[in-house]
Amino acid sequence: MLQYSIRRVLLAIPTMFLVFTIVFLVVRVAPGDPAQVILGNYASAEALEQLRQELGLDRPIYIQYLEYLRGIIKGDLGRSMITYNPVWPQIKYVLPYTLWLTFAGMVIGCLIGIPTGVVSALKRNAFWDYVGRTFSLSGLSVPSFFLGILLIYLFAVRMGIFPAMGAEDAEGIRQSLHHIFLPALTLGLIMAAYISRMARSAMLNVLGEDYVRTARAKGLDELVVVGKHALKNSLIPVVTVIGMYVGVLIADSVLVEIVFSRPGLGKAMIGAMKNRDYTMLQSILVIYAAIIVIMNLVTDLTYALFDPRIKYN
Repeated sequence: MLQYSIRRVLLAIPTMFLVFTIVFLVVRVAPGDPAQVILGNYASAEALEQLRQELGLDRPIYIQYLEYLRGIIKGDLGRSMITYNPVWPQIKYVLPYTLWLTFAGMVIGCLIGIPTGVVSALKRNAFWDYVGRTFSLSGLSVPSFFLGILLIYLFAVRMGIFPAMGAEDAEGIRQSLHHIFLPALTLGLIMAAYISRMARSAMLNVLGEDYVRTARAKGLDELVVVGKHALKNSLIPVVTVIGMYVGVLIADSVLVEIVFSRPGLGKAMIGAMKNRDYTMLQSILVIYAAIIVIMNLVTDLTYALFDPRIKYN
Protein backbone atom coordinates (compact mmCIF):
# COMPACT_ATOMS: atom_id res chain seq x y z
CA MET A 1 0.00 0.00 0.00
CA LEU A 2 2.90 2.35 0.68
CA GLN A 3 4.21 1.99 -2.86
CA TYR A 4 0.73 2.50 -4.25
CA SER A 5 0.27 5.64 -2.14
CA ILE A 6 3.60 7.07 -3.27
CA ARG A 7 2.74 6.33 -6.89
CA ARG A 8 -0.63 8.05 -6.57
CA VAL A 9 0.97 11.09 -4.94
CA LEU A 10 3.48 11.30 -7.79
CA LEU A 11 0.67 11.04 -10.33
CA ALA A 12 -1.10 13.89 -8.53
CA ILE A 13 1.84 16.22 -9.24
CA PRO A 14 1.09 16.70 -12.99
CA THR A 15 -2.60 17.00 -12.12
CA MET A 16 -1.85 19.82 -9.69
CA PHE A 17 0.48 21.43 -12.25
CA LEU A 18 -2.34 21.41 -14.81
CA VAL A 19 -4.69 22.91 -12.22
CA PHE A 20 -2.17 25.65 -11.42
CA THR A 21 -1.89 26.54 -15.10
CA ILE A 22 -5.63 26.60 -15.75
CA VAL A 23 -6.30 28.65 -12.61
CA PHE A 24 -3.63 31.18 -13.55
CA LEU A 25 -4.94 31.61 -17.11
CA VAL A 26 -8.61 31.76 -16.11
CA VAL A 27 -7.94 34.39 -13.45
CA ARG A 28 -5.86 36.50 -15.85
CA VAL A 29 -8.39 36.46 -18.73
CA ALA A 30 -11.31 37.34 -16.43
CA PRO A 31 -12.58 40.90 -16.96
CA GLY A 32 -11.55 43.57 -14.49
CA ASP A 33 -8.42 45.42 -13.41
CA PRO A 34 -7.07 45.14 -9.84
CA ALA A 35 -5.46 48.59 -10.14
CA GLN A 36 -8.81 50.10 -11.09
CA VAL A 37 -10.50 48.39 -8.14
CA ILE A 38 -7.85 49.65 -5.70
CA LEU A 39 -7.66 53.26 -6.90
CA GLY A 40 -11.27 53.71 -7.97
CA ASN A 41 -12.95 54.82 -11.18
CA TYR A 42 -11.59 58.36 -11.06
CA ALA A 43 -7.90 57.49 -10.83
CA SER A 44 -5.60 58.99 -13.44
CA ALA A 45 -3.98 56.89 -16.14
CA GLU A 46 -0.53 57.62 -14.68
CA ALA A 47 -1.55 56.40 -11.23
CA LEU A 48 -3.08 53.24 -12.69
CA GLU A 49 0.02 52.49 -14.72
CA GLN A 50 2.30 53.04 -11.73
CA LEU A 51 0.23 50.69 -9.56
CA ARG A 52 0.23 48.03 -12.29
CA GLN A 53 4.02 48.22 -12.32
CA GLU A 54 4.14 47.84 -8.53
CA LEU A 55 1.83 44.82 -8.71
CA GLY A 56 3.78 43.28 -11.58
CA LEU A 57 0.78 43.31 -13.92
CA ASP A 58 2.73 45.13 -16.64
CA ARG A 59 5.11 42.23 -17.13
CA PRO A 60 4.53 39.54 -19.80
CA ILE A 61 2.06 36.90 -18.72
CA TYR A 62 4.61 34.08 -18.98
CA ILE A 63 6.90 35.94 -16.55
CA GLN A 64 4.00 36.32 -14.13
CA TYR A 65 3.23 32.61 -14.53
CA LEU A 66 6.82 31.52 -13.83
CA GLU A 67 6.99 33.70 -10.73
CA TYR A 68 3.63 32.35 -9.55
CA LEU A 69 4.77 28.75 -10.13
CA ARG A 70 8.10 29.39 -8.39
CA GLY A 71 6.28 30.71 -5.35
CA ILE A 72 3.95 27.69 -5.25
CA ILE A 73 6.92 25.30 -5.35
CA LYS A 74 8.51 27.17 -2.45
CA GLY A 75 5.26 27.11 -0.50
CA ASP A 76 4.81 30.87 -0.82
CA LEU A 77 1.30 31.83 -1.94
CA GLY A 78 2.28 35.46 -2.34
CA ARG A 79 0.74 38.67 -1.08
CA SER A 80 -2.75 40.04 -1.57
CA MET A 81 -2.97 42.69 -4.28
CA ILE A 82 -5.49 44.61 -2.19
CA THR A 83 -4.12 44.52 1.36
CA TYR A 84 -0.48 43.63 0.56
CA ASN A 85 -0.60 41.13 3.42
CA PRO A 86 0.62 37.53 2.99
CA VAL A 87 -2.13 35.32 1.61
CA TRP A 88 -1.41 32.18 3.65
CA PRO A 89 -2.27 33.61 7.12
CA GLN A 90 -5.65 34.76 5.76
CA ILE A 91 -6.35 31.35 4.21
CA LYS A 92 -5.08 29.60 7.33
CA TYR A 93 -7.66 31.47 9.39
CA VAL A 94 -10.71 30.56 7.26
CA LEU A 95 -9.63 27.08 6.08
CA PRO A 96 -10.67 25.25 9.30
CA TYR A 97 -14.20 26.66 9.00
CA THR A 98 -14.59 25.26 5.47
CA LEU A 99 -13.04 21.89 6.36
CA TRP A 100 -15.21 21.57 9.47
CA LEU A 101 -18.35 22.46 7.49
CA THR A 102 -17.46 20.01 4.71
CA PHE A 103 -16.70 17.19 7.16
CA ALA A 104 -19.91 17.79 9.13
CA GLY A 105 -21.98 17.86 5.93
CA MET A 106 -20.36 14.63 4.75
CA VAL A 107 -21.09 12.90 8.07
CA ILE A 108 -24.74 13.97 7.99
CA GLY A 109 -25.03 12.91 4.35
CA CYS A 110 -23.68 9.42 5.14
CA LEU A 111 -25.78 8.98 8.28
CA ILE A 112 -28.96 9.85 6.36
CA GLY A 113 -28.17 8.59 2.87
CA ILE A 114 -26.85 5.09 3.56
CA PRO A 115 -29.73 3.93 5.84
CA THR A 116 -32.27 5.51 3.48
CA GLY A 117 -30.82 3.64 0.50
CA VAL A 118 -30.64 0.35 2.40
CA VAL A 119 -34.24 0.58 3.59
CA SER A 120 -35.40 1.49 0.08
CA ALA A 121 -33.65 -1.57 -1.31
CA LEU A 122 -35.04 -3.90 1.36
CA LYS A 123 -38.57 -2.51 0.88
CA ARG A 124 -38.40 -2.36 -2.89
CA ASN A 125 -41.58 -0.97 -4.53
CA ALA A 126 -43.18 -0.59 -1.09
CA PHE A 127 -44.17 2.55 0.80
CA TRP A 128 -40.74 3.23 2.31
CA ASP A 129 -39.08 2.72 -1.04
CA TYR A 130 -41.28 5.42 -2.57
CA VAL A 131 -40.50 7.71 0.37
CA GLY A 132 -36.76 7.19 -0.07
CA ARG A 133 -36.88 7.71 -3.82
CA THR A 134 -38.94 10.86 -3.39
CA PHE A 135 -36.43 12.16 -0.85
CA SER A 136 -33.50 11.50 -3.18
CA LEU A 137 -35.27 13.14 -6.12
CA SER A 138 -36.10 16.18 -4.01
CA GLY A 139 -32.53 16.46 -2.79
CA LEU A 140 -31.23 16.38 -6.34
CA SER A 141 -33.66 19.12 -7.40
CA VAL A 142 -33.30 21.70 -4.61
CA PRO A 143 -30.36 24.16 -4.81
CA SER A 144 -28.23 24.44 -1.69
CA PHE A 145 -28.85 28.17 -1.20
CA PHE A 146 -32.63 27.70 -1.39
CA LEU A 147 -32.56 24.77 1.04
CA GLY A 148 -30.41 26.83 3.39
CA ILE A 149 -32.95 29.67 3.37
CA LEU A 150 -35.78 27.22 4.09
CA LEU A 151 -33.89 25.73 7.04
CA ILE A 152 -33.13 29.20 8.41
CA TYR A 153 -36.80 30.15 8.19
CA LEU A 154 -37.96 26.93 9.85
CA PHE A 155 -35.38 26.30 12.59
CA ALA A 156 -34.05 29.81 13.25
CA VAL A 157 -36.88 32.25 12.51
CA ARG A 158 -39.98 30.21 13.32
CA MET A 159 -38.68 27.81 15.99
CA GLY A 160 -35.62 29.70 17.23
CA ILE A 161 -33.66 26.52 17.92
CA PHE A 162 -30.48 27.26 15.97
CA PRO A 163 -28.68 30.51 15.06
CA ALA A 164 -29.34 31.81 11.57
CA MET A 165 -25.93 33.37 10.94
CA GLY A 166 -22.39 33.44 12.20
CA ALA A 167 -19.87 30.79 13.09
CA GLU A 168 -18.74 28.93 16.14
CA ASP A 169 -16.08 30.31 18.46
CA ALA A 170 -13.77 28.69 20.98
CA GLU A 171 -16.42 28.06 23.63
CA GLY A 172 -16.45 24.29 23.18
CA ILE A 173 -17.70 21.47 20.99
CA ARG A 174 -21.32 21.93 22.01
CA GLN A 175 -21.32 25.56 20.90
CA SER A 176 -19.57 24.58 17.70
CA LEU A 177 -22.15 21.90 16.86
CA HIS A 178 -24.97 24.32 17.66
CA HIS A 179 -23.71 26.87 15.13
CA ILE A 180 -22.74 24.44 12.41
CA PHE A 181 -25.84 22.23 12.44
CA LEU A 182 -27.97 24.17 9.95
CA PRO A 183 -25.17 24.80 7.40
CA ALA A 184 -24.02 21.18 7.68
CA LEU A 185 -27.61 19.93 7.38
CA THR A 186 -28.00 21.97 4.20
CA LEU A 187 -25.01 20.25 2.63
CA GLY A 188 -25.77 16.87 4.17
CA LEU A 189 -29.34 16.59 2.89
CA ILE A 190 -28.24 17.21 -0.68
CA MET A 191 -25.36 14.75 -0.34
CA ALA A 192 -27.69 12.19 1.24
CA ALA A 193 -29.84 12.27 -1.89
CA TYR A 194 -26.91 11.14 -4.04
CA ILE A 195 -25.73 8.55 -1.54
CA SER A 196 -29.18 7.05 -1.02
CA ARG A 197 -29.65 6.48 -4.75
CA MET A 198 -26.30 4.75 -5.06
CA ALA A 199 -26.80 2.74 -1.85
CA ARG A 200 -30.20 1.54 -3.04
CA SER A 201 -28.84 0.49 -6.44
CA ALA A 202 -25.80 -1.26 -4.92
CA MET A 203 -27.91 -3.07 -2.32
CA LEU A 204 -30.35 -4.31 -4.94
CA ASN A 205 -27.46 -5.80 -6.91
CA VAL A 206 -25.97 -7.49 -3.85
CA LEU A 207 -29.25 -8.84 -2.45
CA GLY A 208 -29.61 -11.03 -5.53
CA GLU A 209 -26.20 -12.68 -5.11
CA ASP A 210 -25.85 -16.36 -4.21
CA TYR A 211 -24.01 -15.77 -0.93
CA VAL A 212 -26.88 -13.62 0.37
CA ARG A 213 -29.43 -16.28 -0.50
CA THR A 214 -27.18 -18.90 1.11
CA ALA A 215 -26.91 -16.84 4.30
CA ARG A 216 -30.70 -16.57 4.48
CA ALA A 217 -31.08 -20.29 3.76
CA LYS A 218 -28.85 -21.01 6.77
CA GLY A 219 -31.38 -19.25 8.94
CA LEU A 220 -29.16 -16.29 9.86
CA ASP A 221 -30.82 -13.28 11.39
CA GLU A 222 -31.86 -10.69 8.82
CA LEU A 223 -29.73 -8.00 10.50
CA VAL A 224 -26.68 -10.24 10.14
CA VAL A 225 -27.49 -10.97 6.50
CA VAL A 226 -27.99 -7.30 5.66
CA GLY A 227 -25.23 -5.82 7.80
CA LYS A 228 -22.43 -8.37 7.50
CA HIS A 229 -23.00 -9.88 4.07
CA ALA A 230 -24.97 -7.44 1.93
CA LEU A 231 -24.15 -3.94 3.19
CA LYS A 232 -20.38 -4.38 3.47
CA ASN A 233 -20.12 -5.68 -0.10
CA SER A 234 -22.27 -2.86 -1.47
CA LEU A 235 -20.27 -0.02 0.08
CA ILE A 236 -17.53 0.26 -2.56
CA PRO A 237 -19.67 2.19 -5.08
CA VAL A 238 -21.04 4.23 -2.19
CA VAL A 239 -17.52 5.14 -1.09
CA THR A 240 -16.75 6.13 -4.69
CA VAL A 241 -19.73 8.47 -4.75
CA ILE A 242 -18.73 9.96 -1.39
CA GLY A 243 -15.19 10.62 -2.62
CA MET A 244 -16.40 12.14 -5.88
CA TYR A 245 -19.03 14.23 -4.12
CA VAL A 246 -16.46 15.98 -1.93
CA GLY A 247 -15.76 18.33 -4.83
CA VAL A 248 -19.46 19.12 -5.14
CA LEU A 249 -19.68 19.54 -1.38
CA ILE A 250 -16.86 22.07 -1.38
CA ALA A 251 -18.45 23.95 -4.28
CA ASP A 252 -21.80 24.07 -2.46
CA SER A 253 -20.07 25.29 0.69
CA VAL A 254 -19.35 28.57 -1.13
CA LEU A 255 -23.07 29.38 -1.32
CA VAL A 256 -23.80 27.96 2.12
CA GLU A 257 -21.14 30.14 3.72
CA ILE A 258 -22.67 33.19 2.08
CA VAL A 259 -26.26 32.27 3.04
CA PHE A 260 -25.30 31.62 6.67
CA SER A 261 -22.74 34.46 6.77
CA ARG A 262 -19.96 32.12 7.86
CA PRO A 263 -16.23 32.69 7.39
CA GLY A 264 -14.60 30.26 5.02
CA LEU A 265 -12.78 29.79 1.75
CA GLY A 266 -15.96 30.35 -0.23
CA LYS A 267 -16.65 33.75 1.25
CA ALA A 268 -12.99 34.71 0.86
CA MET A 269 -13.07 33.61 -2.78
CA ILE A 270 -16.13 35.74 -3.55
CA GLY A 271 -14.41 38.73 -1.96
CA ALA A 272 -11.27 38.10 -4.03
CA MET A 273 -13.36 37.89 -7.21
CA LYS A 274 -15.10 41.19 -6.47
CA ASN A 275 -11.79 42.95 -5.74
CA ARG A 276 -9.95 41.28 -8.63
CA ASP A 277 -7.38 40.05 -6.12
CA TYR A 278 -5.56 37.65 -8.43
CA THR A 279 -3.17 36.32 -5.80
CA MET A 280 -5.85 35.52 -3.25
CA LEU A 281 -8.17 33.94 -5.84
CA GLN A 282 -5.41 31.78 -7.31
CA SER A 283 -4.33 30.58 -3.88
CA ILE A 284 -7.86 29.64 -2.80
CA LEU A 285 -8.49 27.68 -5.99
CA VAL A 286 -5.18 25.86 -5.52
CA ILE A 287 -6.20 24.89 -1.97
CA TYR A 288 -9.53 23.61 -3.30
CA ALA A 289 -7.76 21.49 -5.91
CA ALA A 290 -5.34 20.06 -3.33
CA ILE A 291 -8.23 19.05 -1.06
CA ILE A 292 -9.97 17.22 -3.91
CA VAL A 293 -6.78 15.39 -4.94
CA ILE A 294 -6.16 14.30 -1.35
CA MET A 295 -9.76 13.08 -0.95
CA ASN A 296 -9.50 11.04 -4.16
CA LEU A 297 -6.39 9.35 -2.78
CA VAL A 298 -8.10 8.64 0.55
CA THR A 299 -11.08 7.20 -1.34
CA ASP A 300 -8.87 4.79 -3.28
CA LEU A 301 -7.11 3.63 -0.13
CA THR A 302 -10.43 3.10 1.63
CA TYR A 303 -11.54 0.41 -0.84
CA ALA A 304 -9.42 -2.26 0.83
CA LEU A 305 -11.31 -1.80 4.09
CA PHE A 306 -14.52 -3.08 2.47
CA ASP A 307 -13.10 -5.57 -0.03
CA PRO A 308 -10.07 -7.60 1.13
CA ARG A 309 -9.59 -8.87 -2.44
CA ILE A 310 -8.28 -5.44 -3.45
CA LYS A 311 -4.50 -5.38 -3.42
CA TYR A 312 -2.33 -2.30 -3.87
CA ASN A 313 0.62 -3.38 -5.98
